Amino acid sequence: MNKHYKLINRIASTIVIFLLVFVLTPPYQTTYAASLTKISDTLSTLTQNVVANHTILFVTPTGVQADADTITIDLTDFTVGSVDYTDIDLAVDGDANCDGSWTDKTLAAANGAGVWGATFTGAVLTLDAPTDATTGEITAGVCVQVQIGTNATSGNAQLQSPNDTNSHTLEIAGTFGDTGQFAIDFVADDSVNITSTVDPSITFAISDTSIGFGPLSASAARWATADTAGSATDTAAHTISIGTNATDGYIVTYNGATLTSSGDTIDVASITNDADGTQGAEQFGMGFSTNGDTTIAAAYDHNATAGNRDWAFVASTTTTIASESVPTASETISAFYLANIAANTEAGTYNTDITYIATATF
Repeated sequence: MNKHYKLINRIASTIVIFLLVFVLTPPYQTTYAASLTKISDTLSTLTQNVVANHTILFVTPTGVQADADTITIDLTDFTVGSVDYTDIDLAVDGDANCDGSWTDKTLAAANGAGVWGATFTGAVLTLDAPTDATTGEITAGVCVQVQIGTNATSGNAQLQSPNDTNSHTLEIAGTFGDTGQFAIDFVADDSVNITSTVDPSITFAISDTSIGFGPLSASAARWATADTAGSATDTAAHTISIGTNATDGYIVTYNGATLTSSGDTIDVASITNDADGTQGAEQFGMGFSTNGDTTIAAAYDHNATAGNRDWAFVASTTTTIASESVPTASETISAFYLANIAANTEAGTYNTDITYIATATF
């Protein structure tokens, strides 16, 4: 009886010890990596089999410790070619907004004090944190930007995209502990060709087509006016307005006879640097000024001061008075007409028709 009792006590004691050991031993702890957020990769083009810039963004919940952590970006489906650390920029935002308030990190082929290492092993980019904690760490909860290609500060090489239109998954990992992945789809051509036409146009207007000198005198010059009464002082008779979208601008010409009465005519003028010509001599001439940058033909320049103005008229010959070499929305040319007569100029009613032609140069 005692033997059985002792045996039962030993078995019970063993069970109690076993249970105590089981209860006091802590369960196995599994550490899981944190998930990156706001992951994206913006490419300069999504066309297959061409080189492109990459701007990769992500927010790290854990951060990156100096002299211990690395960030890896798996770009296995891309062709690296000659891309190295000089074609890469690493920058961090002050928060998780990824709003462009970037602070750049210094990169080199290997990490050092205040310097991140940036190397490719095959098509996996490894960013190795600096050896000193003061300048090297990336704090938790901030946005990280990695630029690869010619958008980098000194970049002159780019990654070549896969030669297909499939979906390609890129993975961000490394010893810093956070992980994330995203997919990129490529297309045969990501550009849209847009065509349109702009019709050629030209606008042309003359403010008044009936002007006059009034009575002419051998003792004083006379200028034509819009009311046909004439003026004893220099004044514009009308304006010419012109505009065109022609690539090479426009040309304005005129053609007409001199002032004529039956068979009698008033001589045409060729006056240089003179406000009113020569009184007592027959002269019929024109001058032009502009409010813009059109070029007035030298013989007709009325833009100068009074004593330096030029007057001219070429009878019955198409002659250029103004030209512009670029498209012009609108320009106004003022036309001036001068007449002098001699004491023996034949009496009569003198008139002429002058035709102005504007030609756009497309």
